[in-house]
Amino acid sequence: MVKVGVAGYGVIGQRLADGVALQKDMELVGVADLAPTLSVRALKERGMDYDLYLVEGADASKFNALGIPYKGSFNDLIGKVDVMLDSSPGGVGAKNKELYEKAGVKAIFQGGEKNSVADVFFHGYANYEKGLGAKYLKLTSCNTTGLIRSVDCLDRNYGVDRVAITIIRRVADPGDYHRGLTNALQMDKAPSHQAVDLMTIMPHVEATGILVHTPVTHGHIITVVAHGKDGKKITRDMALDAFKTHDRIRVVRIEDGFLGNSSFFRYARDLGNPRGDMYEIGLWEDSIVESGDNIMYAINIPQESVTIPETMDGVRAAIKMQNDSASATAETNKNLGLGRWKN
Repeated sequence: MVKVGVAGYGVIGQRLADGVALQKDMELVGVADLAPTLSVRALKERGMDYDLYLVEGADASKFNALGIPYKGSFNDLIGKVDVMLDSSPGGVGAKNKELYEKAGVKAIFQGGEKNSVADVFFHGYANYEKGLGAKYLKLTSCNTTGLIRSVDCLDRNYGVDRVAITIIRRVADPGDYHRGLTNALQMDKAPSHQAVDLMTIMPHVEATGILVHTPVTHGHIITVVAHGKDGKKITRDMALDAFKTHDRIRVVRIEDGFLGNSSFFRYARDLGNPRGDMYEIGLWEDSIVESGDNIMYAINIPQESVTIPETMDGVRAAIKMQNDSASATAETNKNLGLGRWKN
């Protein structure tokens, strides 16, 4: 049983903890945080599903005053695990790496850290084998994770040599106020980092992209224009057939009620998913169209939870639990219940 710890019990960290707890071949040793945030308070009110550890600088008296129990220090947690999943705020993970190195513990960092923090920039489908046995992996961002799922799906089935993307990006997570109350769209310079990151993971694909920030919170939407390798045309039916086989892509239709990003969030809540999470990206069947030699489609990215399956893949690669992408992703998908909607 691989022993796993989580650093940072926030938006991503609490979801990572849940993801590990669902894996039949992993044990969640505990989570670590700095302050009694709302997430930590909710953990206590739920009955402390997971053991809590305090990072350096935490004021223990604040936890004691609220009756929030903790098991020990961050170093205590690090000393008990095989791999740490670091979802600390951007830049903090790089500092934590020094502790991981000292303890000889492997670590997987989330998209907010710089690529230089890790040995491998990682995706469970597109370059799993590069992560085998690596000490430090870094996940792609939420948008890039979902984007690569769809492009890799087409590439594995038919071959893709270039893509052009447009990202309609949510401005903040639900409950965040630091971006202010906005009523405007904001452009980023092209190419977007997601296009550059895709080429880092899939160097055989030429990618470019535009990103637009939008004043919404429930998910991003990405449109993709893909070109078949060696001029081979990917038809609408070919693309649809490929997407429908992928356990981390949920193919939906507008006529069924999936009108936009909020439809996925509401549906996830109606399914009873914790926090309204959805591990799959949504892909509109109605959006798949042919344009000359290109195929175009649109996907929905549930930014708070989409990277969780790929992080579980990262643990499998770093510890060499499975030696190839197909068997590793299949095990992760089974434990997370992905693909059940097809039955």
